[in-house]
Amino acid sequence: MLRRITTVSSKGQFVIPAEFRASLRIEPGTRISVALENTRIVLEPVSEELVDRTRGMFKGGPSLSAALKKQRQKDKW
Repeated sequence: MLRRITTVSSKGQFVIPAEFRASLRIEPGTRISVALENTRIVLEPVSEELVDRTRGMFKGGPSLSAALKKQRQKDKW
């Protein structure tokens, strides 16, 4: 396992080391998935493979857009 230490800025930003970016083909504009696994933060470039693996993950669950619309209507009154 490769490990490097980086520092988090006051805005919560940090630099992904160049060798990691090159290895994972992370370029400016690459979308990154961020997951919390116990005490670890897992970063993963968003790829077609990731989209395929997560497709349907929330299928059958509550509609977040419907809940948001309902909350906005409620907040108007």
